[in-house]
Amino acid sequence: MSFYFILMIVIFIIGYCAIALEHPIKINKSATALLLAVILWSVYALMGPAFEHETILLHLGDTAEIVFFLLGAMTIVEIVDRHEGFRIITDKIHTKSKRKLLWIIGILTFFMSAVLDNMTTAIVICALLRKLIADKHDRWFFCGIVILAANSGGAWSPIGDVTTIMLWIKGNITAMGVIMETFIPSLVSLLVPLIAVTFMLKGNVERPEVSEDNKLVTISSKQSLLILCLGVGALLFVPVFKTITHLPPYLGILFGLGILWVVTEIMHVSNKENYSRLNVSAIITKVDVPSVLFFLGILMAVACLQTAGHLDLLAKSLDKLGNIYIIDIIIGLVSSVVDNVPLVAAALGMYPVADVGHFAVDGAFWEFLAYCAGTGGSILIIGSAAGVAVMGMEKIDFIWYLKKITIWALLGYFAGAGTFVLISKFILHT
Repeated sequence: MSFYFILMIVIFIIGYCAIALEHPIKINKSATALLLAVILWSVYALMGPAFEHETILLHLGDTAEIVFFLLGAMTIVEIVDRHEGFRIITDKIHTKSKRKLLWIIGILTFFMSAVLDNMTTAIVICALLRKLIADKHDRWFFCGIVILAANSGGAWSPIGDVTTIMLWIKGNITAMGVIMETFIPSLVSLLVPLIAVTFMLKGNVERPEVSEDNKLVTISSKQSLLILCLGVGALLFVPVFKTITHLPPYLGILFGLGILWVVTEIMHVSNKENYSRLNVSAIITKVDVPSVLFFLGILMAVACLQTAGHLDLLAKSLDKLGNIYIIDIIIGLVSSVVDNVPLVAAALGMYPVADVGHFAVDGAFWEFLAYCAGTGGSILIIGSAAGVAVMGMEKIDFIWYLKKITIWALLGYFAGAGTFVLISKFILHT
C-alpha cells in the first residue's frame, strides 16, 4: 500500500473528525468539507498514478446534479413557507401531544419519501415542523426521527433513494420486487424506534408565534393555497419528468422552480411591499448556502477516495467475508460515514447479475443492499442526503445527533435487517 494511499485515509479521518467536532472547535463544517475535498484531490493529483483532469470533471458533474437539486428543492420549500402555504397543512394538525405528533410526522414522512425521495421529503417535513414546534431541541428531536423515517421510506421504493434508483435503472431489481421484499423490513426499521421513543416522550409541544416578516406582508388564503399546490406539484412532478424525458432530476426541480418564480412575479407585481419581501430573488437569500457547499465538499471528498481506489479496496475486503447478508449490513454501516452511492456503485461493478441465486435480478443480495444502503445512512446525521439537508436547515449538532438519535437509528437498522433475513431465508427462499 503506497504512501499517498495511506495519507489520503489519514486526511479523510482528520477532516471527518473536524466536521463531527464543528461546535467544540468552532470551525464551520462547510469550510472543513471544502478544504477536505481540495486537499484530497491535490494529494491524488500530485502523488497518485495516472491522474486525469477529465476524472474530476466527471465527478463534479455527478455532484453538481445533487447540489442543484438540493438548491432547487430548498428554494421551492422556502417559497411555499414564506407564502404561508405550510400553515394550511399545520392548521389541520390540531394535536399538541408529543407522542401523537411523533407518529403523525413519522408515518407521513415514511410514505411521502417513497413518492418524492428521502431528501426532498425531509426538507418539506422539517419546514412543517418549524410551524408546529417552537422549542429548538424538541424540534431537533423530531427532525432526527424525520431523517430515520425519510431514509426508511426511501429504501423500499424504486424512486425513493439514489441507491434504489441506481439498482432499478441497472436492472438489478424490479419496482415490484423491491417493494415486496423491502417494505416490511423498512417499516420495521421505523416502527421499532418510534415505539421505543414513544415511551420517552411526555407532555405537549408549544406552537411558535407568527414571524415578524410574515406580519409585514398580506397573503390571501387563495394565494397561499395556490403556492402550496404549485410547490408540492413541482416536487411530485420530478419523477414524472425524469420518466418522460429521461433527463436528470435536477432539471425537473429547476423547471418547477422556474414555474413558481414566474407565478410569484405576476402575483406580487402590483404590491410593492409584498414584492420586495416575497419575490424569489429575496427569498433565495434565505436558503442555507453553507449547507449546499458542505454537500459539495463532502461528496467531492468521497469521490476522490473512490477514484483513488479506497472504496474498491473496501468492497474487495468485504467480499472475503463470503456471507451476502453480512456484506450488505457492513455496507449499510459504512454508508453512515461514506456516501452510499459510490459504495453501491462499487458493489455493482464487483458482482454481475446472475441467472439464478442471490445475485439474480431481485435476488436477496440486491434487495438487501437496497435496504441497508438506504437506511444505514440514518446512523449518523451526515450519512445521508436527508440528514445533511436537515442538518443545514436546523443547524443540528453532529454530536447531539450522535447522543440522541444514533442509538434509535441503530436499533431500527438491525431490527429491519433481521426482519429481512428472516423473511428471505425462511419464508421467501425456502
